[in-house]
Amino acid sequence: MAVVASAPGKVLMTGGYLILERPNAGVVLSTNARFYAIVKPLYDEIKPDSWASAWTNVKLTSPQLSRESIYKLSLKNLMLQCVSSSESRNPFVEQAVQYAVAAAHVTFDKDKKDALNKILLQGLHIMILGCNDFYSYRNQIEARGLPLTPEALAALPPFTSISFNAEENGQNCKPEVAKTGLGSSAAMTTAVVAALLHYLGVVDLSSLSKDEGPVDVDMVHIIAQTAHCIAQGKIGSGFDVSSAVYGSHRYVRFSPDVLSSAQDAVKEILLQEVMASILKGKWDHERTKFSLPPLMNLILGEPGTGGSSTPSMVGAVKRWQKSDPTKAEETWRKLSEANSALEIQLNILSKLAEENWNAYKCVIDICSKQRPEKWIEQATEPSQEVVFKALLGARSTMFEIRNHMRQMGEAAGVPIEPESQTQLLDATMSMEGVLLAGVPGAGGFDAVFAITLGDSGSNVTKTWSSLNVLALLVGEDPHGVSLETGDPRIKEITSAVSAVQIE
Repeated sequence: MAVVASAPGKVLMTGGYLILERPNAGVVLSTNARFYAIVKPLYDEIKPDSWASAWTNVKLTSPQLSRESIYKLSLKNLMLQCVSSSESRNPFVEQAVQYAVAAAHVTFDKDKKDALNKILLQGLHIMILGCNDFYSYRNQIEARGLPLTPEALAALPPFTSISFNAEENGQNCKPEVAKTGLGSSAAMTTAVVAALLHYLGVVDLSSLSKDEGPVDVDMVHIIAQTAHCIAQGKIGSGFDVSSAVYGSHRYVRFSPDVLSSAQDAVKEILLQEVMASILKGKWDHERTKFSLPPLMNLILGEPGTGGSSTPSMVGAVKRWQKSDPTKAEETWRKLSEANSALEIQLNILSKLAEENWNAYKCVIDICSKQRPEKWIEQATEPSQEVVFKALLGARSTMFEIRNHMRQMGEAAGVPIEPESQTQLLDATMSMEGVLLAGVPGAGGFDAVFAITLGDSGSNVTKTWSSLNVLALLVGEDPHGVSLETGDPRIKEITSAVSAVQIE
């Protein structure tokens, strides 16, 4: 029986760089772009001679990259060995498999371990699929002579193949996949871990409610964080995995030493022992519920300058912190205060919507049709005035955040908000109905985001198109990891067909 799990991509709205250090917080929004993992047995039944074997087979397929890898999994030390060509290896999926199987070993008693071995001896077939939004299809759209519009993007088939970059001699090389910065590796790792843990019976994700999942989700979180960090070769802040598991929230990172046993895991230590100490570790990350206030929409635009390398930008900022600690500390303090202030204004807006929906809705309707400098003139009564004030407060805080981020980039010598992005963001923030615009996460040339009010999003996408910026089809969806009922390709194709409007 196949198990399908999915996990969302993310946009880090506030907390870029600061989120790397406790106790700084970041606000991360999960999106409706999802990564899917399908896990099923490789064979219908266990071969008679397989009990004598200390190995089982694992097959990983990635249709979008036209790739297939075959592995052997040792049932003793739970390590994977690639037996197909090494070009197609995927370290994130490899670590997800190893740590998920190790978690089953650690948590099961003897009877359950026997059942686990039976499942494993049938082999594992894992397929991964990422929504188109994770990747840049700009070149394909331009090659077809189509305009840079969301409609052109929507016309692409679901789970479209990702093009390879051919080398001069015409050989296919490792594809340099142009990404949109939604955190594909974190979403992919989380989806694979969730599907495997459910398939192996370690967790039961079928009871996931729309609001709050059971404790089982925490297990998915710990194992996905571990696998993702080991695959990356470093311990990041983990906000991308956290939002892939839990959805939109305010996040404070875990202490890195909780993963020291995994980092120090020399080949001699069994993976089971490493996993046992990680599960017992003090996971001290913090998350607080957060999602955008009502009638606000997240939109993302791809400026077409290619993504930026987050690790190298983070490295440059860290070097600057060491070389000029006083200035760095002051900038971080101001940035941290501005991030908190923005979060407070957005929470106030959510509360105002709850307390007086009519006044709130009326103000959002007005602002969605006006340029921001005209907003405050429209207030006719006190209940509306507080909403206008909170909106304008959020805007001025966003300008402040961007200012500090730019200063940090200039001091560190990296383009956190490059000049071209500054012009685009300023133009966006002056449009009708735009509350905020910024560069998410570490900044650079990745996609930009805007938070729009009411129905004003379509005007933004049109204007972006004229500025050679491709508006993506992504929006906020506050839900995290979930169990799916079937193959997403069938569902995506039927919804794509029904979305086509016949003129």
